[in-house]
Amino acid sequence: MARTISKPGFDLGIVTNNGDAMLEFYRDVVGLEFEMTVKMEAIGISRMDRLKCNDSVLKLVTTNTEVAAGVGGGLATSTGLRYFTITVDDIEAAVADCEAAGSPVRWPVAEVRRGISVAMVEDPDGNWVEFLQMT
Repeated sequence: MARTISKPGFDLGIVTNNGDAMLEFYRDVVGLEFEMTVKMEAIGISRMDRLKCNDSVLKLVTTNTEVAAGVGGGLATSTGLRYFTITVDDIEAAVADCEAAGSPVRWPVAEVRRGISVAMVEDPDGNWVEFLQMT
């Protein structure tokens, strides 16, 4: 089936019970651009904080009621969405900022193939975020 994708990036939603800490991490530590907070209480969302990553948007969704935590543990624990990647120009600085903010570093910076370095950190809810740098 042919489909025209009308936006160069994509939106990713993370449901959280920890909206303040998640917003602080992605805005102040990772450096995503805060776009807005949207209230949608009529559909069970007390707030959705929208953060821009170039043409993509990260949506931090806090529901009206607390929800069960998802499966943590990164790549080898379960199927499904396990991490997402943010390409940066200084991977060492990105990881150092996360570590200074108390985020666990799950994979330290490593060159995985010539000119491509990656590292994995955890956000406040235990989701894995990969940083990638191309040199």
